[in-house]
Amino acid sequence: MAAGSCLLLLLLPSLVTASHSPPGCKIRITSKGLDLVKQEGLRFVEQELQNITVSDLHGKEGQFHYNISQVKVTDLQLAFSDLNFQPEQHLVFNINNASISLRFRRQLLYWFFYDIGSINASADGVYIYTVLQLAKDEAGRLKISNMTCNASIARMHAGFSGTLRKVYEFLSTFIVTGMRFLLSQQICPSLEHASLVLLNSLLDTVPVRNYVDEHIGIDYSLLRVPSISTDTLDLDFKGMFFPRVREDQELENHAVEPVIKETERMVYVAFSEYFFDSAMHSYFQAGVLTIELQGEKVPKDLEVLLRATFFGTIFMLSPSVDAPLQLMLQVSAPPRCTIKPSGTSVSVSAFLNISLVPPDRPPVQLSSMAMETKLSAKVFLQGKALRVQLDLRRFRIYSKQSALESLALFSLQAPLKTLLQLTIMPIINERTKKGVQIPLPEGMDFTREVVTNHAGFLTVGADLHFSKGLREVIEKYRPVPTAAAYPSSWPAEPSLDPSSL
Repeated sequence: MAAGSCLLLLLLPSLVTASHSPPGCKIRITSKGLDLVKQEGLRFVEQELQNITVSDLHGKEGQFHYNISQVKVTDLQLAFSDLNFQPEQHLVFNINNASISLRFRRQLLYWFFYDIGSINASADGVYIYTVLQLAKDEAGRLKISNMTCNASIARMHAGFSGTLRKVYEFLSTFIVTGMRFLLSQQICPSLEHASLVLLNSLLDTVPVRNYVDEHIGIDYSLLRVPSISTDTLDLDFKGMFFPRVREDQELENHAVEPVIKETERMVYVAFSEYFFDSAMHSYFQAGVLTIELQGEKVPKDLEVLLRATFFGTIFMLSPSVDAPLQLMLQVSAPPRCTIKPSGTSVSVSAFLNISLVPPDRPPVQLSSMAMETKLSAKVFLQGKALRVQLDLRRFRIYSKQSALESLALFSLQAPLKTLLQLTIMPIINERTKKGVQIPLPEGMDFTREVVTNHAGFLTVGADLHFSKGLREVIEKYRPVPTAAAYPSSWPAEPSLDPSSL
């Protein structure tokens, strides 16, 4: 028993480590970023509250019959609002001392006197307190899973006019009290629909698992529920690329977990070496890290040098030495990324096969040499696309057969390096030019980006910018209501006939 307990204690640290998978990509939203979201969100809340539908109000006091209908919100003043982080998984949005202006249609019957017209009303001291709970759904997408709301109206005033103004003033207590109750009862359901339906449709625009190009895709699923402190919201994403030929392939993450300490910018995005390694591993698995140059694509100066270098071999061959040359560059193992405070580099091992390609005959291999290169990588953001530009830093070739042949290849070192710089690197950078999208909702972009290297990961600090409003994006992706969402018949407008009162 005691031995089993000791064994469990020894295994516990490893079990905890195994259950906490390090993220390949991490995003932190700071209080400054939340302030920007609040500004855009407040406009969205105003638009939602303006669409509040209030039921008709009917009543009778003695010989007085009244009907209030066609209630419309004409103006909102939401000057005092706040949006805050609340540990562990919540956002708190509250509005204090707001005012809502209304206009509605009145109908009044008192004995044989009938009056119709409109009334302007104002709800003052409006208080709204909402708490949004953030969660991770089954697909690994960020969602608003629950919302609690409390709304109240401190005061309500109505202005009356017309022949029966004194009568309305007598009845104002009943009318205003009823309208205040109906209006306050509609605020929370409207905001609940806005949060759980409309804002979640906006979160659906965040890429979770999608294709980057015809060869690879990326998995941006959340590894765990969001972590919220009083000042930050942290999201841990898997950040793993996969080859489309084997979409279920998993690459184990042994990289350093990104740690974000900064809070000066609105948002920080961190990428570990695993993020880039999985991309290169996926391209390698897809079999696309091969480049072939033949005939006129081989630079003339290099072709002359290669023919001179391998003249003895070529002279002994049949067919003639005039056959076109073929250079086949093939990566032999998945490239590896190294991120240091001094910069980011990529190590690549490859084979370079040099062959003659006589017409209507099999290729004749002249030489097969091994190559080791180190590329410097410049990582930057443009819009929401993370891009990488590579440049050749170090280059070495050697023979796989003998040290003597490696010595003979020394004269090819400089021209082959030039070939890589002028011919191969532009092809590679053209492939990486498109980049990969960062998991942000549609309509939200980065500005003023700054890339900082650390040991094992890099961070991109940036500010946020709304290129599209929340309303514009939500309307684009608004869920289509089902037929059951509408009543089978709409209520008829209140009749002008006094007998209907």
